Amino acid sequence: MKATDFEQKRFDKALDEIIDLFNNIENDVPIIQYSDDVVESIEKAKKKYGEDTMNERINNVVGEMLSWLDLEDVELEETVDDDTEGENEDKT
Repeated sequence: MKATDFEQKRFDKALDEIIDLFNNIENDVPIIQYSDDVVESIEKAKKKYGEDTMNERINNVVGEMLSWLDLEDVELEETVDDDTEGENEDKT
């Protein structure tokens, strides 16, 4: 059975609403809080040089800066997703 144009529009609207709700479930927390001036400069650079180029350049600069720090003895906490917990256990 093929959906009518009206049904397709209703489905699309409902799907958009579900996606919007899903996107708003969790707050996005930035890793680094940039100042407004830096954000503006990044946006200008992305517009002029392209998003991919700026992502690569910024990652290179930040990566180089972080390589100067002694971080080898620092361990990050690993979080286990409830859905994947126990997947590696023997299921007999």
